[in-house]
Amino acid sequence: MVGGGHAGCEAATAAARMGADTLLITMDLGKVAAMSCNPAVGGVAKGQIVREIDALGGQMGVITDKATVQFRMLNRSKGAAMWSPRAQCDKYLFSDLWRRTLDGVARLSMWQDDVTEVIVEQGRVEGVKTMMGVEFRARAVVLTNGTFLNGLMHVGTSQTQGGRAGDMASVGLSASLEKIGFAVERMKTGTPVRIDGRTINFDVMEAQYGDRIPEKFSYLSQSESVREQMCCYLVYTSKDVHDTLRTGFDRSPLFTGVIRGIGPRYCPSIEDKLRTFADKDEHQLFLEPEGRTTNEYYLNGFSSSLPLEVQVEALKKIRGFENVQIYRPGYAIEYDYFPPTQLQHTLETKLVENLYFAGQINGTTGYEEAAAQGLMAGVNAALKLRGDAPLVLGRDQAYIGVLIDDLVTKGVDEPYRMFTSRAEYRILLRQDNADFRLTEIGYRIGLADEDRYKQFVEKKGRVEGLKRFLKNESIAPKHIEAMMNEIGQPNIDQKRRLVTVLARNGVTLGLLSESVAALGGYIEEIGATREDIEAVEIEVKYAGYIEREREQAAKLMRLENIKIKANFDYESVASLSIESRQKLTKIRPATIGQASRIPGVSPSDVNILLLLLGR
Repeated sequence: MVGGGHAGCEAATAAARMGADTLLITMDLGKVAAMSCNPAVGGVAKGQIVREIDALGGQMGVITDKATVQFRMLNRSKGAAMWSPRAQCDKYLFSDLWRRTLDGVARLSMWQDDVTEVIVEQGRVEGVKTMMGVEFRARAVVLTNGTFLNGLMHVGTSQTQGGRAGDMASVGLSASLEKIGFAVERMKTGTPVRIDGRTINFDVMEAQYGDRIPEKFSYLSQSESVREQMCCYLVYTSKDVHDTLRTGFDRSPLFTGVIRGIGPRYCPSIEDKLRTFADKDEHQLFLEPEGRTTNEYYLNGFSSSLPLEVQVEALKKIRGFENVQIYRPGYAIEYDYFPPTQLQHTLETKLVENLYFAGQINGTTGYEEAAAQGLMAGVNAALKLRGDAPLVLGRDQAYIGVLIDDLVTKGVDEPYRMFTSRAEYRILLRQDNADFRLTEIGYRIGLADEDRYKQFVEKKGRVEGLKRFLKNESIAPKHIEAMMNEIGQPNIDQKRRLVTVLARNGVTLGLLSESVAALGGYIEEIGATREDIEAVEIEVKYAGYIEREREQAAKLMRLENIKIKANFDYESVASLSIESRQKLTKIRPATIGQASRIPGVSPSDVNILLLLLGR
């Protein structure tokens, strides 16, 4: 495994725990899984990914729970498909916990160095060479280099080589891969200033507290929710702030053409915001603590590569920052990435056997997206080496499946970020049911251990038992009349099954168990947790929608089962459009389903392929 970021740590841990002798090579063993940007895990769609990593047996959720300083379940006012867990973390503790986790994994070794070359013989990877001149032979290699490949940082007109502030760039590996035949392109991302909390006037800011009853990411019962939560704050820019920022536009590397890489549309720099939303006089920013043992604060929404003096002058015009001092300025960073259409769904490269790419090297952004790819690359490398079938998650199985299918099928034209809108089956892919979707898979491949599987089986028994109880037991109108009046709902007109009553708006298992003694007794008897009760409520209330999505997924899965030969000659099919022939030849889809999702391949092109395949 090359790279010790979020992708590399998950990849190395997964492969080693599945029985592969594994070596993790990283440039600084003191900064594994560093939170280079926002000190938080989760968020919209990202929180679902972390739950899926945990359900499969990965480590991100477990470590996040131990490092959390504030927890919030986002989008509670919307439907359950949109609920997304997010944790503000102590970034130093998060990295330290990851290092301790890596040190405790059997079959996993570590080496501090910079990989400069991939060894390839007869189309197969055979190892790597490092800057120190060491050669490591390996049957499989996973590259998770993040933003370090030819990294170049920008602050105004100043440029510095590096993968992030304080760390050197990785030079040589991109050229090695390009020489083999891989396409290499550039992307850009950025990060805000880090602020000394002792110089902030919090009293004039809008406090943003965590949930009154915080939850957690990991499904493991021994993983605990955060007890003492830290506060975040809302602050706002103003017209004066914007005017000050604009004075640096003539020295902005974004606007002078110095930066060639494509930046993230959904996490733009503050100067990008001022250009795109020129009519707005204020923008909302989030001030977030970086940990319990530091005065450092992160200003979410204020990413910038403007000159240092412009950043500081503009900051001082934000209410509460009049006397602000900073630890370092915001900066933009350009780096090499490899268009992910060069990968198979296992994240193995099409060009070189047993070579895998994961994380920002594939054009993604975000810790969660990187960790998910790292986990899947590590899993598939281990599976292939032991001669087992690969693990490819479907779009109806996991957000991880959506993420990887989007990357290898559609490619990227900007840093890829996961959103719930990218998934066709959001009601199936909820954050609450990731263990029901994936833990048996994780256990089958040898990643989820016996203890995790036992806890899952017990939870499944409690949830299924409670659902059976609700379907079998009935209630008369007189027994719930008071409850229905209390929530402002019309009472039932005759005896009804409890499951039918629970499906009504405003009815919860808590309220129902107060009116139905037998239900309250059963919940206590089986020891149902808050997590169990929430899972049952969601399944009951959204039953119709869930069944409809399952039926839609089953219909589309028929196309996923129609395989296309790897050497299929699309250019010889004159009835296909020229664009379709070009895209199909480039992507080489494995199935008709994948072919149908390629931009530029029309429904009529898909029908032609079906005819040619005898369907």
